[in-house]
Amino acid sequence: MTSKLKKIGLGIAGAVALSAAANLAVADDKVVIGFSQGTMNHPWRVAMVEGNRKYTEENLKDVELVVTDGQNDSGKQVTDVESLIARGVDVLMISPLTSDALTPVVQDALDAGIKVVTLDRKVNIPVTTHVGALNRPIGEQAGKFLVEALDNTGNVIEIQGTPGASATVDRNLGFLDGIEGSGLEIIATQHADYLRENALKFMEDQLQRFGPGEIQAVYAHNDEMALGAIQALEAADRLDEVTVVGVDGQENAFEAIKAGKLAATFTYPYVAPEGVQIAYNIAKGETVDAEVVLPGKQVDASNIDEMLGTGF
Repeated sequence: MTSKLKKIGLGIAGAVALSAAANLAVADDKVVIGFSQGTMNHPWRVAMVEGNRKYTEENLKDVELVVTDGQNDSGKQVTDVESLIARGVDVLMISPLTSDALTPVVQDALDAGIKVVTLDRKVNIPVTTHVGALNRPIGEQAGKFLVEALDNTGNVIEIQGTPGASATVDRNLGFLDGIEGSGLEIIATQHADYLRENALKFMEDQLQRFGPGEIQAVYAHNDEMALGAIQALEAADRLDEVTVVGVDGQENAFEAIKAGKLAATFTYPYVAPEGVQIAYNIAKGETVDAEVVLPGKQVDASNIDEMLGTGF
């Protein structure tokens, strides 16, 4: 009797051990992808996170996606990445708030043997791959659009994004490329961190500074800031005299184009689900290109009807 109980006990213990080993094997097979988002205070960045998260949940059952929010603070994002490195993620996806601040910790991740995928914004060193649209050509398109819309002459206010962000730098440089040699002049510019309320306040100040007829256009580095500028122009009853252009392709920007308030926007893919798809392929040992360029599109009155309902 005692011998039989011992055998039963050993059998149970063996089964438990096998079960634990199986569970450990499953855990070991799990691909852990860390996603460090620079901020979640903007609908475009929320769409980036939620799009990658939804795709992971629905299609990548063997992936654990760990998302952190830098809360628009480079120091916080650096700490987030350090935590993901300590956790030993297989791949790090990062959309850096600013290039200079995040480059050292991205180098730490690479030194730790972690593959790195930058989304939208870049850092100052080569990584495994970068996924996003090309910001400088978008800025150039915006510049050329305004040169044509304003018949080659006029005063422009440029509302820039976050200082030091690669997207901000390139959208500015591209715009300068686009208006080079024209009669357009940038009469005021300021960083508004891609936030509508900051752009609204800046535009209110410029409407006090420049009287009717002295501003012909506003180029905003994203739709949120363009909508803030429109809000200020409407309140001052001066929207009819100013041509406003944005970037991103938000649904409410499309609605503003349809309503005749926004002249144009340039769609900027929010890197979902492409980000996590590529990170997963890297984790599985597949070779990927050093840069994956996602195409954008000009949206204006000529094609707005086909674009309504496709924004984020």
